[in-house]
Amino acid sequence: MIIGIPREIKPREYRVAQPPHGVRELVRHGHTVLVERGAGVGSGFNDAAYVAAGATLVDDAATVWSEAELVVKVKEPMEAEYPFLRPGLILFTFLHLAANEALTRVLLEREVTAIAYETVQSPDGSLPLLAPMSEVAGRLAVQVGAYYLMEPYGGCGVLLGGVPGVAPGRVVILGGGTVGTNAAQVALGLGADVILFDINIERLRYLEQILHGRFQTRMSSEQVIAETIRGADLVIGAVLIPGARAPKLITREMVAVMRRGSVIVDVSIDQGGCVETARPTTHDAPVYEVDGILHYMVTNMPGAVPRTSTLALSNVTLHYLLKLADLGFTAAVKRDPALAKGVNVFRGRITHPSVAEALSLPFVPLEQLL
Repeated sequence: MIIGIPREIKPREYRVAQPPHGVRELVRHGHTVLVERGAGVGSGFNDAAYVAAGATLVDDAATVWSEAELVVKVKEPMEAEYPFLRPGLILFTFLHLAANEALTRVLLEREVTAIAYETVQSPDGSLPLLAPMSEVAGRLAVQVGAYYLMEPYGGCGVLLGGVPGVAPGRVVILGGGTVGTNAAQVALGLGADVILFDINIERLRYLEQILHGRFQTRMSSEQVIAETIRGADLVIGAVLIPGARAPKLITREMVAVMRRGSVIVDVSIDQGGCVETARPTTHDAPVYEVDGILHYMVTNMPGAVPRTSTLALSNVTLHYLLKLADLGFTAAVKRDPALAKGVNVFRGRITHPSVAEALSLPFVPLEQLL
């Protein structure tokens, strides 16, 4: 199979879909890999390393997209890449279609076979391709929150860890999944006072057992969230419903009564965000203010640490990429139910129920189209 790896063009996105050692594995399996020049530079991989791995360097993105049977990326296609989408093309990347109707309609119209990393789901319900980026984003959320809490950057001037004789900052985390757990670990490591919300009491019991420090758990409810975030210095949105839009847990009214100079970092912004005042931002302009509250809403947070993120992502995507390339799309999804759940669009139809529901569009089960 001919596999294409274009350079990412989302602002400040320096990750690459596969590092040279991943390309080497694909080539070893007999596949041709086209890599756009400079695709890996932002992650610390130069063109020579890709050539040494057996890749064919291509000067422009148009050639990569037009000649490849399967294009593997990190982020969803940007509007400038829409003309490259065509019938029969297999696209394997993060998509987050529930919050992106425009891209969804283009994929449907062009009859692209679109497989989303974030909805590949194992039988136990885990999301193996989303997990490493959730780990990165959860840890980064505390770092960037601590940064923007500093007065020179608009914050209230609170040091999360405090000092002897001075109370630590309070971090409120909405969601006890991978993002929330990693955020809690870092916040506790800094010495912050942490309160974590979830709707699953068993998950809260588990987190109580593994996390130690200034740590409390709460069952999620509108009233308790509203009461708790009023005294928060940093609020982290870590809510996920696979394939669907994030529920709005923090309303405009709740934001209005938060402490001035506090910070909200909404990691779920890719799926529309769990804060009513949320709107997507970029690494070039990451924050904005509403009622004196700083909002950090960057949709590709792990892109800030591309070396770590690229290696972590490729560790889990390569297995599925090899399966697609070795077996072909139809055989691969028939043999692997987890990969089949990743298929969001096929033959001009939406094949993931949560995406269809979020966009109020028809849903057709994948097995009916194969």
